[in-house]
Parts: sequence; structure tokens; C-alpha cells
Amino acid sequence: MTLYGTRLDTPVGPLSILAGPDGAVRAAGFTADPHTLPPLVHPGLRGPVRHLADLGPVTAAVTAYLDGDLTAIDDVAVEQHSDGEFLPHAWKVLRDVQPGEPVTYTAFAGLAGRPAAVRAAAAACARNAAALFVPCHRVLRTDGTLGGYRWGLDVKRWLLDHERLA
Repeated sequence: MTLYGTRLDTPVGPLSILAGPDGAVRAAGFTADPHTLPPLVHPGLRGPVRHLADLGPVTAAVTAYLDGDLTAIDDVAVEQHSDGEFLPHAWKVLRDVQPGEPVTYTAFAGLAGRPAAVRAAAAACARNAAALFVPCHRVLRTDGTLGGYRWGLDVKRWLLDHERLA
């Protein structure tokens, strides 16, 4: 199964995206090379990467998001798998966290229906392959600090500022 990869320039650096044949995003991250993303994809969803300059609706949604339409990425299909039930559920819940309204890891655990599972909520963020589209950047530590982000805290800060100011 072929994955289609592209790289888009953003104010905070390149964003690479991998999509399946159906157009659903399988991985995205702030890296210059889409070929570095397949290890983030569940083995059952991996395949060779073919470069495309434009991923159609996915590219259009990212462009609109960057131009200030913060909900443009909400309708982009995302396909991630996990061997357990919690991670896919948590990723779905994470897509409901609104731009400009970040939540804490504790609040995210509660939204996911497991208020005591703060570490599991953090793991859902850490294992999220579809950055931006599954907005793990909108989850903060309880004290309001950024916490971690696979793509760097400068990227996380920029995304949060963009969503707050747009």
C-alpha cells in the first residue's frame, strides 16, 4: 500500500505529511523529509512513500489553517491504529480540543473518560503520529508549562500562539 508524502513550508519550519490512498493522514510532523515519518505509522498502515507536491484537500486544509482558519484541519480524515483501545479513543477525543483552548494532561485524561490515567493520556500525545491534525500540541502540564512535544517546544509554542492570535 503506497503512502503519499508531501512537504509544506510553514512559518515554523517544514511540515511533512503522509496520507494513505484514500487521502487520510497517517502521519505528520515538523520535519523536512516525509521519508522519516513511516516509523511513526502503525505497521499495518505502512508502505512505500511516493512524493506528491500537493495532497489536495489535506494541503488546502493546512494552507487555510496557516492563513487563520483554525478549524480547516478538523475535517481532514486521520487514520491511526494501536494495539489497544485507549489510544485510538484518546486521539479521537484530542481532535475535539478546540484551538486557543488548551487543556492539561489531567483534563485530557478526564475528557478521555479515564481521569486517573494521566500517564496514559500523556502517552497518547507522545505516540500520536498525526501532529497538527490530532492536536497534541494543545495539551499542557498542570502548571501551564508546555511539557514535551516530539517536534520541539519552539514549534509547540508557535502553534499555540498562532491559535490564540488568529
